[in-house]
Amino acid sequence: MASQSHASPGRRRVWRVATPVVVILSGTLFAVSAEQSDGTDLRGGRLTDLGSVVRAERDEAGDLTAQVADLTTEVESLSAELGDRSVARAQDEIATLVDPAGLTEKSGPAVQVTLDDASFDARVAYEGDPNDLVVHQQDIQAVANAMWNAGAVAVTIQGQRVISTTGIKCEGNVVKLNGLSYSPPYVVVGIGDPLRMEAELTTDPILATYRDYTDEPGGGVSWDMTELESATAPAYTGLLDLTWATPIPE
Repeated sequence: MASQSHASPGRRRVWRVATPVVVILSGTLFAVSAEQSDGTDLRGGRLTDLGSVVRAERDEAGDLTAQVADLTTEVESLSAELGDRSVARAQDEIATLVDPAGLTEKSGPAVQVTLDDASFDARVAYEGDPNDLVVHQQDIQAVANAMWNAGAVAVTIQGQRVISTTGIKCEGNVVKLNGLSYSPPYVVVGIGDPLRMEAELTTDPILATYRDYTDEPGGGVSWDMTELESATAPAYTGLLDLTWATPIPE
């Protein structure tokens, strides 16, 4: 009896079906691998190139760090240069403002105006308002303003340098100037062109009204205007900061 050297018909049919399936799956895996690798080795090549990638990234990081250092140095240099220019510019501006602000001494030809109240007897005998025969803050301010309008480079009142923040205030029969009280006579000196200042002082309407009360019977307020060959206005040495009232916290 002959031996059974071949598999049964059922098993042969299984292999005929399984073999093509295995071939198809293998081809699919190869295709996927080829697409993912994009033509490069997915294993050995990647491990071999990793060191090169690290070195390349390290070299690039070193180059960028050096570039940052160079740019930082350049920025610091430009900032220092800008700072020097800013300081120099600020110093130049301060230098140009110190003089007109009244912080330097000024000397030169001047005009002096002296204002004084009428005598006590004249005020008692006066039939009008006794306040007409006393010097008020607006009279002193009018003298200073007329001098400024005529181009005065410096003005003093009672020897004090007048600046933009100088306040003149009447308190009773005295005038307070920069916190100090003064009684008449009030002496105002303007340094500048005497002719221009005298012309302005003569035509100022407020001062013209003031002079109307100099000729009152029995004596009125006094007005004396004198040209000085030279006078000196000291530098202002008081406070420069402005202060103001603030509400009390509840």
